[in-house]
Amino acid sequence: MRTDTDFSAVRWHAGALNNGLIFGATYHSVTRLPPACSYAIGHVAMWLAHHLVRDGTRAVVDNLRLVRPDASEDELRHLALLAYRSYACDTIDFIRSLSMDRAHFAPLVAQLDSHRFDELLALGRGVIIVGGHFGNWELGGVALRLLRGYPLTVVGKPEPSPVVSRFRRRMRESLGIETIEIGQMLETALRIRRVLGANGLVAMLLDRHLGRDRVDVTFFGRRTGFLRTPAMIAYLSGAPLLPSFMIRQPDGRFLGVCGEPIFADTSVSTEESVQTATQAFAVELERRIRAHPHLWYQFYPYWQQQAPEPAVQRTS
Repeated sequence: MRTDTDFSAVRWHAGALNNGLIFGATYHSVTRLPPACSYAIGHVAMWLAHHLVRDGTRAVVDNLRLVRPDASEDELRHLALLAYRSYACDTIDFIRSLSMDRAHFAPLVAQLDSHRFDELLALGRGVIIVGGHFGNWELGGVALRLLRGYPLTVVGKPEPSPVVSRFRRRMRESLGIETIEIGQMLETALRIRRVLGANGLVAMLLDRHLGRDRVDVTFFGRRTGFLRTPAMIAYLSGAPLLPSFMIRQPDGRFLGVCGEPIFADTSVSTEESVQTATQAFAVELERRIRAHPHLWYQFYPYWQQQAPEPAVQRTS
């Protein structure tokens, strides 16, 4: 297993949307203002961002062009505006959810496929919940904690802003959600294995690789680097990968939906198994994004800024 990660290879986030000042201001305003006021401010602010953050908007449009190749430029720009506004609403809803009890939170969720988790946890190997930067993944963790009481560990790279990292960690901790920030990959993998060994839930996002922690898949017809570690851990531990998504509906509620569980095939080589399992997730994520393109939050040139592709290594 690879043990190092080059965090400088790609700048994943649009700084204008993910810096400490803006995130902190959003948090404090949402916790003090009525919901309608928060949404109205977010609506206007994202209209401004759509017009003023030109590099970000251009990147969103270019990314969406592969998702909706038949769309006109005006349609793509409108989808980009919807992506900005959906991102703002998802952030507001996550922050609001932190102060809710079960009774107040439950009306936000129209559906939660919790039976999938029950079935897989019965196997006793833990579950690796896999998603992408699509939909309200943070709210999904809240739903599992408040509605089902599952212990949950979220694994991810530190935010570009230390302030945002501290905010997100404190927000998760308020619900009893553990955070593992990716550092040395071997150490991170061992901590994940311990959680799975206790039949716990581990959540990871796969659609952005981290340096050498990469496996190539076909995604919207392009060769794309996804995170390698989740499928590698699934191969070593026997834990299933469960594609899971929180999808906003037109009425503002959410569908918590799961795809078919993915089991790493231990009868083939490690690399073949890891690539096949990750490709199966990429197909599922692509299907969800095609249905709801404005819920895929990549505010940078997703395919252009990938690190150079490493040589493919096979192990038996």
